[in-house]
Amino acid sequence: MLTDKSKKLSFSLVIAVFLILGITGMAFGQRDRDHNRGGQKQDQKSDADQQNKTNRQQQQWQQQQHRQIQDQNRINQQKVDEQRRYQQQQWQQQNQRRIQEQQQQQVWQQQQNSRRIQQQQQQVWQQQQNQRRIQDQNRINQQKIDEQRRYQQQQWQQQHNRQITDNRNNWDRYKHYDQSQQRQLQQQRWSQYSQYWNNWQNERRERERILQQERRLSYYRYQQRYWERLREDQLRLQQARFYDNYYDNYRYFRGGSYYYTSQYGAQMLRQAIENGYEQGYYAGQADRNDNWRFDYQDSYAYQDGAYGYDSYYVSMSEYNYYFREGFRRGYEDGYNGSYNYGRYSGGKYSILGNVIGTILDIALY
Repeated sequence: MLTDKSKKLSFSLVIAVFLILGITGMAFGQRDRDHNRGGQKQDQKSDADQQNKTNRQQQQWQQQQHRQIQDQNRINQQKVDEQRRYQQQQWQQQNQRRIQEQQQQQVWQQQQNSRRIQQQQQQVWQQQQNQRRIQDQNRINQQKIDEQRRYQQQQWQQQHNRQITDNRNNWDRYKHYDQSQQRQLQQQRWSQYSQYWNNWQNERRERERILQQERRLSYYRYQQRYWERLREDQLRLQQARFYDNYYDNYRYFRGGSYYYTSQYGAQMLRQAIENGYEQGYYAGQADRNDNWRFDYQDSYAYQDGAYGYDSYYVSMSEYNYYFREGFRRGYEDGYNGSYNYGRYSGGKYSILGNVIGTILDIALY
């Protein structure tokens, strides 16, 4: 009995031991499984941390690369900006050099133009000097001619004094003009003037065309005033009155011959010289303003010679002659801006009295 009980007890202990061992093994197995599961979790956590670390490192590397790229771009941009500034400075310097060269070229051109102008002025001055020398020589020659003419006049006068004295009584019948004789003389001279007037109308239009074509504006304006006075003279000539009678009691010498006229004719001849000088001065002044050549004979007024002819006391040819004598002297003064033969007074250019005396030696006889 006891043995059975012991066997049963031993068996129970064996079973208990096995149970304990099984439970223990199961416990250890569970622990190992739990340990394995914890290790896997740790491994997974470690891998995640490692991945995160790698990601952070990659991000940092990318950021670093980005910063390096930005730094490189900034450096490149600075180089580009510096290159651009350098190129701009170079361009500005080149532009400044071009501007300086242009300015120097302009200064040089202005200097060249100034030299050409000075040379032209020198040439003009030289031409004027030559013209003045020629004019002075012509004046000297004319004075010699005038002196020779006066000498011849004196010789002729001495030779004919006796004849003049002997025939003086016979001249009286030629010196007196009544109204009938005046009317006849007027008709004769009006016929001559009318022919001149008709020719003048045609000449005027052609002269205007030529002056405009030559762009002689100053002379054109002077010519217009001259022609306006001719129209006034024509009206006054038509209305010229008669005197009851007048006498040819003045005598003057021209071209180797004596001529006779009345006191009205003497006044008219003196006025012809005065008018000629004044118009000559204006004509010479106009040609000088237009930079035209010295040429009084080309002037229409000189060729015309009728300015101021508004009475019948002298013929047109006599008036023309003395008008031209005054004109050429006035033209010379006007062209040269001088007063060798006249003066300016009271708003008018007038010839000197002693010059009139050398042109027209007229006196009562």
